[in-house]
Amino acid sequence: MSGGRPLEGLLVLDMAQFLAGPMAALKLADLGARVIKIERPGTGDIGRTLYLSDTRIGGDSTLFHAINRNKQSFAADLKDPADLAEVEALIARADVVIQNFRPGIAERLGIGRAALRARHPRLIHASISGYGEEGPLARLPGQDLLAQALSGVMWLNGSAGDGPVPVGLSIADMLAGHALLEGILAALVRRGITGEGAAVETSLLEAIVDFQFEVLTTHLNDDGRPPQRAAVNNAHAYLAAPYGVYATADGHLALAMTPLDKLARLIDLPALAAVTDGFAERDAVKGLIAARLAERTTEQWMAALRAEDVWCAPVQDWPVLMASEAFQRLDMLRTVARDGASLVTTASPIRIDGERGGSAAAAPAVGADTAALRAEFGLDPALSAPPPRPGAFD
Repeated sequence: MSGGRPLEGLLVLDMAQFLAGPMAALKLADLGARVIKIERPGTGDIGRTLYLSDTRIGGDSTLFHAINRNKQSFAADLKDPADLAEVEALIARADVVIQNFRPGIAERLGIGRAALRARHPRLIHASISGYGEEGPLARLPGQDLLAQALSGVMWLNGSAGDGPVPVGLSIADMLAGHALLEGILAALVRRGITGEGAAVETSLLEAIVDFQFEVLTTHLNDDGRPPQRAAVNNAHAYLAAPYGVYATADGHLALAMTPLDKLARLIDLPALAAVTDGFAERDAVKGLIAARLAERTTEQWMAALRAEDVWCAPVQDWPVLMASEAFQRLDMLRTVARDGASLVTTASPIRIDGERGGSAAAAPAVGADTAALRAEFGLDPALSAPPPRPGAFD
């Protein structure tokens, strides 16, 4: 990268746990920031033992490794005055602090948003909650599935007779992490202009509601009609036939927006050409298409449809995706190692000046960098916090 990574010189303290906050810190690290993860001694971030499967690498869950690579770990018991003083000293040097404490906890420790911004006016304080910091849900657990349940998104997935269907990954967490990242970057730009820090806030619920802005706007301006999922091969509650995923003779095919008269000709299904409303007659139309596409293989249909510029794709699983030339050309997998154990994970999706950010550094062991960081920053719990360093992006 000709000019270095764009966030080099930025110091970030990741005081968050689980997924959303640490994911935002990970993305900052991939862009060049130095990220120090503050963890409780011994057990560390709860995410270390939050398993997606029974696979562990170096004693930690694969989930933890994926979200916390390329960081340093500083072990501190925030209820211990000496440890808290050391963390305060690090905060005084930091450009960004990310936290997701439950409401009131940071304030009781003296490191809440208002206190930190009063002491460090150039600091970017970034926080994620479950459902906002006030109101009847504020003190409830901020968890991805619960946020999905509250948000309405489950009524967009599956088909009409399925009941609510959750998205099959931690989408609220990931979206909230990305939203927080956007706010942090915007606040850093403003700080470069005005010299002022900022408080950046989001929540799982806000992020997943924003994720639905396209279809929710339709609902809000369409007499409040609820979404209508197709009974046959639903893929989008607000889009007409043929939009959906169809079984073929040997797999599945995704078919996007396509004029029905054109599709009728290409798949030799004359009955489609007479359909005038692909939404009102959606289930019947999709039933006809499904029966026809099941007669030939995915490859045969792909050859016929792509030759006529129809928007379609084979439905791939992960092994097929990763064996494909298209994916291999993207070069999105990285191997990181720690304590003799290696882990394959994804790289940053962003390329700047033709190069991806990130490094080969794995997620740290709990407190692996505590001693080195104490020495580097001259930390001494008996002393007051050192003055802030000149920050990056001044």
